[in-house]
Amino acid sequence: MTQMLGRPLAKGETVHHRNNIKWDNRPQNLELWHVHQPCGASVADTVAWARWFLVQYGEEFPEG
Repeated sequence: MTQMLGRPLAKGETVHHRNNIKWDNRPQNLELWHVHQPCGASVADTVAWARWFLVQYGEEFPEG
C-alpha cells in the first residue's frame, strides 16, 4: 500500500485485504481504510471534519 500511495501510512490508516487473505498484497486486493471519525459530534463539527477528510483523501481517491 505504501508503494501505491507513494508515502507511509498516516496515523489512523490501515490496509484492508478485500479477500481477507493477508499475504495477498496484489494492488487490486488492497484498500486503504481510515479509522478517524467523530463520535457524538455536532453537525457543524461533522461538516468541518468532512472537509478536512476530503482535503486529506479527495484527490488520492477520486469518485468512480
